[in-house]
Amino acid sequence: MTEETDRPTALHSPSLPLSSLRMTRRLFTGLGTAAIGTAAIGTAMLPGQLLAAAGKGPVHGLSAFGDLKYPAGFAHYDYANPNAPKGGTWSTGYGNTTYDSFNSFVLKGNPAIGVSAFIYDGLMTSSADEPDSVYGLIAETAELAEDGTSVVFNLRPEARFHDGKQITAEDVVFTFDTLITQGHPSYRVQLAAVKSATAESPSRVRYDFDPNAPLRDLPMMVSGLPVLPKHYYEGRDFTESTLDVPLGSGAYEIGRFEPGAYVNFTRVDDYWAKDLGVNVGRNNFDIIRIDYFRDRTAQFEGFKGGAFLFNEEFWSKLWATGYSPEEFPAVARGDVITEVLPDERPAGSQGYWFNLRRKKFQDARVREAIAICFDFEWSNQRLFYNLYNRTDSFFEGGPMQADGPPTPGEAAILEKFADKLPDGVLDQPAYVPPVTDG
Repeated sequence: MTEETDRPTALHSPSLPLSSLRMTRRLFTGLGTAAIGTAAIGTAMLPGQLLAAAGKGPVHGLSAFGDLKYPAGFAHYDYANPNAPKGGTWSTGYGNTTYDSFNSFVLKGNPAIGVSAFIYDGLMTSSADEPDSVYGLIAETAELAEDGTSVVFNLRPEARFHDGKQITAEDVVFTFDTLITQGHPSYRVQLAAVKSATAESPSRVRYDFDPNAPLRDLPMMVSGLPVLPKHYYEGRDFTESTLDVPLGSGAYEIGRFEPGAYVNFTRVDDYWAKDLGVNVGRNNFDIIRIDYFRDRTAQFEGFKGGAFLFNEEFWSKLWATGYSPEEFPAVARGDVITEVLPDERPAGSQGYWFNLRRKKFQDARVREAIAICFDFEWSNQRLFYNLYNRTDSFFEGGPMQADGPPTPGEAAILEKFADKLPDGVLDQPAYVPPVTDG
């Protein structure tokens, strides 16, 4: 497996306000993946052991693994600058893609990038410097049942959609019911263990979970769902792809756009949550613009021509050759700044995956032999311009990455499954891929 652990970027350098803008995927999708990974052992642990907030009454945040970093009423995230100037435009480009819809919740159409992340708020939101925690946004507090089978969210009275209407528990219930009945099929898969959403009052909503499901991540999963306005969809067909500008509640709304070409997300000046600790020092650009190109070559040429300001590079060959001063005069002039940014996030995996239902792959020695045949060091030198670092874990760069022999705490968990584990897991160092001289 190979992985670029740092992120090559290039930035045209007109005068722009620096900000802590972070393009994020909704916590919903990230925790959905994590829940699948923990399903094998989740039912063996009591929910109270997994969520520190279980049975403690109203709390300002939830954490899967322990205490929260930020206390109630915190001023801002540590990585956000509360004095960051407001204004300017941040723009980037995407190649080999297009859009023809602003409805990102259904199977039909090609939704515009960023709609869910920029214009909708969820009940809670994550911080970039914790792997597992969420803090109140639309919801001021959460109350997790002692057995982990339900969670109640208490909504802030000041939470508003962009049209000024208050966000209520009915909107939360409408969102859940609509997504699992009319939304993209992935919602039915990821929310399969969520039994229901119930409005106990206009400002109080309860989610109930299947008690036989792995419960740890479910409260945070539902807390990250975007809350949709029930009144907006009255008389509208939720299942259709559409370029009607949707009604949201987040820091941005859709501004000018041209289908398939670009879309501007415009900062909402009277955004209801701009003074909450989770938002202070963030959402600083007036406009976030995304430009679309037919392919990545056209995208790169557009960047070279100044069509947009920020480009994140994913191709080692292009990073090593296309950004050279000889090939890119703006780099030589200093008009474009190139930088490799340290990336401390857990990395994804690339690799070859064996079909263990095939008898020839069931022998671990066969799989090991094939792994030895892949010469990463040669490939990195000859093909990847020595820009890659090899991963040796499915959780590379994160706190769950295995390193060395099991710790006493890890061994205590693993011993319960000793009869199902391969030889060596309990008493040998974690697997490290073979290394060659290249």
